[in-house]
Amino acid sequence: MGLPLAGLRVIDLTQDFAGPFCTMILADLGAEVIKIEKPDGGDETRAWGPPFVNGVSYYFLSLNRGKKSVVLDLRTREGQKIIRKLVVDADIFVESSRPGQMARFNLDYSRLRRLNKALVYASISSFGQTGPYRDRLGYDLIAFAMSGIMASTGEQGRPPIRMSVPVADIAAGHYASTAILAALSRRLVTGKGDYIDLSLHDSIVSWLTYLASYYFATGKEPERRGSAHPSIVPYQAFRCKDKDLVLAIGNDHQWKNFCHTTSLERLIMDRRFSTNPARVRNRHLLIPLLQQMFRRKKAKEWHKILVQAQVPATPVLSIRDVARDPQIRNRRMIIKSNSDIPRLGSPMRFYKTKPKRTTSAPRLGQHTTEILSEIGYSS
Repeated sequence: MGLPLAGLRVIDLTQDFAGPFCTMILADLGAEVIKIEKPDGGDETRAWGPPFVNGVSYYFLSLNRGKKSVVLDLRTREGQKIIRKLVVDADIFVESSRPGQMARFNLDYSRLRRLNKALVYASISSFGQTGPYRDRLGYDLIAFAMSGIMASTGEQGRPPIRMSVPVADIAAGHYASTAILAALSRRLVTGKGDYIDLSLHDSIVSWLTYLASYYFATGKEPERRGSAHPSIVPYQAFRCKDKDLVLAIGNDHQWKNFCHTTSLERLIMDRRFSTNPARVRNRHLLIPLLQQMFRRKKAKEWHKILVQAQVPATPVLSIRDVARDPQIRNRRMIIKSNSDIPRLGSPMRFYKTKPKRTTSAPRLGQHTTEILSEIGYSS
């Protein structure tokens, strides 16, 4: 069997991170993704470097595997005409321009829907197509700072921190792909497509989850706790003799296993620590005690002891560690090739489908002749 989206065509007018992340998911699922890029440099992430690999930015490589690149100038009538021709037989259209930009190019949903009523059209923007912030410029960091999540990051008394990957972009890309798949599912029944309005800001605000519930329930802002959890203890990083180890005890059974394997049996019957709510209330007493204990051994030693006792724990791995991890290799999450640098694999597995052999990110305009010849243009 082919991958679930094999045979479907995506017209991809996105750039930067969120949109390309969304369409890369669609490509991983088997869709043909035609990435439309502007003539003067293409997707701006092609210039986000160094490093560059064979003239292509490492950043662009991470988001555009398995796609085809076509160069068109959408400011021209001919460029717009080509898009409309491609849309006639397309299934999905994804764009990440500022609200109103596609209408100026005559490529907005209302116009393209006349050509293809089954088209699923998704717009990904900073703040969405409506609201007082509609026309504001924004990147991942702006949405993250406005989400309420950034205010809760970092250590008490120190500045908030940015995540090392763009979480608002990733959230929006995932939500967009999910919404597109939902619209495709309904299209099987109705025969009609839909319009999807998705923003980075909405997406990352939805990730507040229990932080929002905490505020709604108490009227208080969550405290900054670094790696620690506000309502599960112990659930954080501890410094060992050589490096950091994360301990994630999710229930009282695991707590008992932990105490037995670390010779802390006395804490099991101590009413201050015997249940999770008690440990949360008394974390100021428990955490220093555990930190003192963890300093006595290396992280690798503690990890072996805790895993054998069925206690969730791990050293904090570097990317070098991840690249060598046997679980990562077994699951083919890093794909090596002779002609290019290694690249990340897709986490999606299908029981009855062979994994797709994905290609690396395309060169700028690599597939322009191929795609335009399909719709009647001469070389």
